[in-house]
Amino acid sequence: MTGDLAWRPLAAGDLPLLAEWLREPEVARWWNHEHSTEAVQRDFGASVRGEEPGEDLVVSLDGRPIGLLQRSVIADYPDDLAEFAAIADVPDGAVELDYLIGDASLRGRGLGSRLIAEAVESTWAAYPAAPAVLVAVVAANAASWRALEKAGFRRMAEGPMEPDNPIDDPLHYVYRVDRPAV
Repeated sequence: MTGDLAWRPLAAGDLPLLAEWLREPEVARWWNHEHSTEAVQRDFGASVRGEEPGEDLVVSLDGRPIGLLQRSVIADYPDDLAEFAAIADVPDGAVELDYLIGDASLRGRGLGSRLIAEAVESTWAAYPAAPAVLVAVVAANAASWRALEKAGFRRMAEGPMEPDNPIDDPLHYVYRVDRPAV
């Protein structure tokens, strides 16, 4: 999959498109998020207003919005930190990622692993104190963990975490990539 990938902060005008992506069946399967206009405004409005410590970023391919990248310091979200720390070593300053490709026609073509790899490279610049990037993925989501592996992540732990979708088993894999040595 070729083309220029870029991301920018989620804006209020993006919320209808985000709601559309969250309704898309493959996204809904793994994100299991309310997708009404009101729910998306409620759940993403704080990020749009700059009131969240993490980032919600619209991913574009050749200038066309195609997905969402979430990025944050794990310790900025105490519940996330507790879940990660229960099964894995979480270095101080570690960053977590989450992602979705909302355009179904772009899935299964290598774009996910490319997006993840480029997001990691961007993270080293945006978070200069981050020693590692961690991603927790429900074990049943093989496409996601395969994309992580193709992007250079290694599975470092597995154990129970609260799944986004209640139909999933709690088993999650935690993947990690460390900041390259200088």
